[in-house]
Order: sequence, then structure tokens, then C-alpha cells
Amino acid sequence: MVRIQAAVDIDATVDRVWDIVSDLDNEPRFWKGTRRVRNVSERDGRIVREITIAFRDQRCMQEVELEPKSRIRAVFTEGIIDGTKTLTLEPDGRRTRLGVVWEVRLSGMMGVFTGMIKNHIRSGTERAIGEIKREAEG
Repeated sequence: MVRIQAAVDIDATVDRVWDIVSDLDNEPRFWKGTRRVRNVSERDGRIVREITIAFRDQRCMQEVELEPKSRIRAVFTEGIIDGTKTLTLEPDGRRTRLGVVWEVRLSGMMGVFTGMIKNHIRSGTERAIGEIKREAEG
């Protein structure tokens, strides 16, 4: 299992940042490793969805839990990725710190390639939070 962390300070309110990151249908716009999203069901702040990732156009299932203006936790439940991606928002007046933590590995026999994808996930995450920052501050 690899752990990847990244964070950025954004000159925007937590409301503004939340509006962007909680729009889960728009995720591929910021997260280039996510090609497509299809929501399957939603109940009590939990969304079950199928995502297609850039790595070999693999499909994965996720259960996403939204804690308004605080946290988004995506648990990979089926597919080539095993683990979680968690976004946290920490308000500080008119600024917000957006943090991302991945704790993932490739499942099954693909697990031997987990270390190889670590840098791709890290660079994709840094790019995504930079794009979110630009959108929120714009």
C-alpha cells in the first residue's frame, strides 16, 4: 500500500472550494486520471459510482461519503485499485486548506506495479489541486 499526501492553500472560502470539489460529476475536469464517472446510486450522503481510470481504461467501483464542507472519502470497492482517496477542507477565515491523502495499491497480480504508479498519482494529485485552486480563486 502506498500513501500519497498533497495540500494547497486556497484564497477562497470553504463554501467556494466545497462547491467545486463536491461536484463529483465534474471530477474528470480536474483529476486527469479519472476519465469518466457514472453514478449508480445515492443514499444518505453516500454515492456508489463507477469510474473509468486512465490506467488501461480500467473500471473501478467506489463508495463516496460526503461530509459537507469538511471531507470527501472515496473507497475503492471493486476493480484494479484497492484503498481510499480522501479530500479534506480546513477553513481559515477567507482561506481554505485543501488536503488529499491516497492510501492505495493495485489489486491482484497488478499489485507488483503499485510502486510504479505512485509518481503518476502524486503528479496527477498536485495538478488537480492546482487546477482546483485556480478555479476557486478565479
